[in-house]
Amino acid sequence: MRRLRPACRSGTYRPLMPSQVRTRRFTPVGFGGRGVDPDEVAQFLDQVAGDLARAYTELASVRKQNARIKDALRRWRSRPTPTAHELAGR
Repeated sequence: MRRLRPACRSGTYRPLMPSQVRTRRFTPVGFGGRGVDPDEVAQFLDQVAGDLARAYTELASVRKQNARIKDALRRWRSRPTPTAHELAGR
């Protein structure tokens, strides 16, 4: 099966929504319309794979950011609390 290049990601590109994947229908082809257009299916699968890859990349980024924030919060909480005397001396 011939693979198509992914569609251009212009500023108007919108990632697929789960409902679009669930309700997607392909053009019937072949004798009696019992098959589907392999190029159309390949193009759609490329789009789904690209959207999934971007979602996983973003998820990994968010998880890293979350870990950094949690670590900073832990460090902040473990700092010694200044006494009232120390605060008055500032």
